[in-house]
Amino acid sequence: MESNDALKREIKETIISTLQLEDITPESIVDSEPLFGDGLGLDSIDALELGVGLKKKFGVKFSSESSDNKKHFASVDALAEYISQAKERE
Repeated sequence: MESNDALKREIKETIISTLQLEDITPESIVDSEPLFGDGLGLDSIDALELGVGLKKKFGVKFSSESSDNKKHFASVDALAEYISQAKERE
């Protein structure tokens, strides 16, 4: 199992590449900072694209009907926790 820090870095790199964020580095994304709104400033379209990108990279699924998505996409920390748990269930 890869370390949590390595997983968080991969998530950040996936966010940047999937959403083609220029002028943003993995180091500039704070693990606990919100990805939407005041934090990184992503929107609902970004969430859909990011869900697809994360599925391709990590093999995890996000249900579009799930009310938990908002919780999973809250921050890099939350995504790392969700992906770790999903991988443990495999």
